[in-house]
Amino acid sequence: MSTDDTATDDDVAPGDVTPGEEAPEEADATADEGVGEDGEPLLSVEDLQVHYKPGNLVERYLSDRTIRAVDGVSFELEENDMIILVGESGCGKTTLGKAAVGLEQPTAGTVEYKGQDIWDSKQNPRNADIEWGEIRRAMQVIHQDPANALNSSRRVRSILADPLKKYRTELGADEREETIYRYLEYVDMMPPEDYADRYPHQLSGGEKQRITLGRALLMNPDLILADEAISALDVSLRVGMMDLILDLQEMFKTSYIFISHDLANARYLAKQAGGRIAVMYLGRIVEIGPPDEIIHNPSHPYTEVLRWSTPTIDPDIAKEQMSEEPPVRQLDVPDPEDPPSGCNFHPRCQYAREACTTEDPELLDAGTSESACFRALPNHEYWDSPELTDAPDDEAVEATFSDD
Repeated sequence: MSTDDTATDDDVAPGDVTPGEEAPEEADATADEGVGEDGEPLLSVEDLQVHYKPGNLVERYLSDRTIRAVDGVSFELEENDMIILVGESGCGKTTLGKAAVGLEQPTAGTVEYKGQDIWDSKQNPRNADIEWGEIRRAMQVIHQDPANALNSSRRVRSILADPLKKYRTELGADEREETIYRYLEYVDMMPPEDYADRYPHQLSGGEKQRITLGRALLMNPDLILADEAISALDVSLRVGMMDLILDLQEMFKTSYIFISHDLANARYLAKQAGGRIAVMYLGRIVEIGPPDEIIHNPSHPYTEVLRWSTPTIDPDIAKEQMSEEPPVRQLDVPDPEDPPSGCNFHPRCQYAREACTTEDPELLDAGTSESACFRALPNHEYWDSPELTDAPDDEAVEATFSDD
């Protein structure tokens, strides 16, 4: 994969890359298209599954071992919408994000863009209402490490000119340069003439990430996957980058799938954008809802664990948290090749009962959010089943903080 593939992937078809002051207005003009002509959401993910067979070629052929990286996930994303995926390492956030934007072919389930199944569009182009190339152009990616996402041997001007040269051949050299300068101004890289002549190694981490954001926006996408887009930045720069993303979302009417391990950042983005937080555990969404509900009134026990493990700058609160027992029965995450029976979280859940070991809950209505926990159902047999015994003393957990 090329270091500049975010905006110049060979599969990306020519799109409306707006060359000039009309960029925000043209984006506004197409805002209603994000819902689709028949009222379809911009993106619809239904029962998505992505499974892998571990090992080398021979091992994969001879073994029936399977890792369920994503296991039955469904959600919808509207135009100018945002969903933030949170969870610990290995929960399937990035795999789900890649599958949602067509970078990873699912094992089962569907991903629809404006009502068009994106993989049917690629495999059966004659019967597709929306071409695969248009879908790929409409879905862009901001990678976690901007240094590896930019070609270190090319100037910023050259990096940003590639998609314009390939897909806007009618633009002359002067028009192309004006467009590059304008998009640099959009991402607060000023003076743009100065930054356009720099190489990536002459930019800070925050400046590199702004370049990747500007490059993604050059394709005028409907959806951007931001995979840990701010985690590599200094804490002092993160709020500024998040505010920039929010401002540009409003300007270009772009939807985002944002992946984060930081619940505080997820809350800030979701609250400012009017979006949702989706909590993932072992390949599934276990809770999804408005940010304030997820943070202040979580319905799933795993969300409580994430909230407890989120560091705070208040020393008094931090001291109190360190003195508390963690809200889990054990810290070890189950083997994704051999997940527990019933609810995947029950070996770690402080509220687990016998019913949790035999029945796997779907997402249930929990008021303003949805939660994959029987505690959301007041009349479920869960309440009458016996509680699970605590882990032995030699397996007792210790209060620790970990960075994803």
